[in-house]
Amino acid sequence: MRPDCTDFQQLFLNDAPMMDMRAPIEFAKGAFPGTVNLPLMNDLERQKVGTCYKQQGQAAAITLGHQLVSGATLRERLHAWVSFAKKHPDGYLYCARGGLRSLLVQNVLRDEAGIDYPRIKGGYKAMRSFLLNTTQQAVEQCDFILVGGLTGTGKTDVLHQLGNALDLEGHANHRGSSFGKRATAQPAQIDFENRLAVDVLKKRARGINQFVLEDEGRIVGSCSVPLELYHGMQHYPMVWLEDSFDNRIDRLLRDYGISLFAEFLDRYGEDQGRQLYAERLTQSMANIRKRLGGERYQRMSELLRQALEKQLRSGEVDLHRGWLEVLLKEYYDPMYAYQREAKAERIEFAGDGLEVREYLKARALR
Repeated sequence: MRPDCTDFQQLFLNDAPMMDMRAPIEFAKGAFPGTVNLPLMNDLERQKVGTCYKQQGQAAAITLGHQLVSGATLRERLHAWVSFAKKHPDGYLYCARGGLRSLLVQNVLRDEAGIDYPRIKGGYKAMRSFLLNTTQQAVEQCDFILVGGLTGTGKTDVLHQLGNALDLEGHANHRGSSFGKRATAQPAQIDFENRLAVDVLKKRARGINQFVLEDEGRIVGSCSVPLELYHGMQHYPMVWLEDSFDNRIDRLLRDYGISLFAEFLDRYGEDQGRQLYAERLTQSMANIRKRLGGERYQRMSELLRQALEKQLRSGEVDLHRGWLEVLLKEYYDPMYAYQREAKAERIEFAGDGLEVREYLKARALR
């Protein structure tokens, strides 16, 4: 039998398969990349056992747990555990603190199915602490540089071409702007933090100690950048990405007129996807109504309405350029011009996508 695991670093570096024995409500609040929730108890059962524990103590709670998870219920859950264990003989199981629930499942697997399956000592709480420390240590020990630039200059494109980038927007499943919400949901805050930490861990294991980040605000959609990292981002050096206005419009048209549309069709199917895509862009515009002001909002909303009508009727996307041009010229560019001036002392290089990418690659070798 493989021993129970205490080496959290190797767990995450090797993408070890893990089954989470916690209740679905616990799992939904945060888990780890690639983990499967195969709970010992469902939410209601967990609640009943917890109440019993508080009122009558551990022994009574354990007895109640055995009563609730028995017979056909236990056989059904055992089948799922056995299937996972056979599919992933190199995997592990865990619960909240590596205690009673994971031990019970471990014993059931051994006694009922003859499978010795290791658990993770300390469980979710210990692994979560390890990942929080991973991010904290990187902020304390590593070098960071930010990529800034006007909206649409392709900052994310540059990050994707670098081996030492941390893509906050990718981990948050959000493009970062007022129109950045994707067709699929964002991760829970804890999931976002865990994904980022695992990314940092794997890169540091490859010897990377200088990281490139996009210049972000505190919030990426609904996900908050870890506080220690965000504080660092207020003084990290920067490179400034530049591109022509036409290229920036083309890039936004790609992101919001083509890619986002395709995401909705893929996720929801042709009919519903088309409707939800139009509703998403319309709602995104409404979300910044106050900041746009009444006249500009009305003007841009009409341009967006016409663009969506034509796109949904014929598939043509060029009319989106109308509202995107106003969005850049009258909304984003004035804000970013002010930000560039405020951050001017931190900018150590400026150039187009190729120049910035080559500069950052050379900088990483210093």
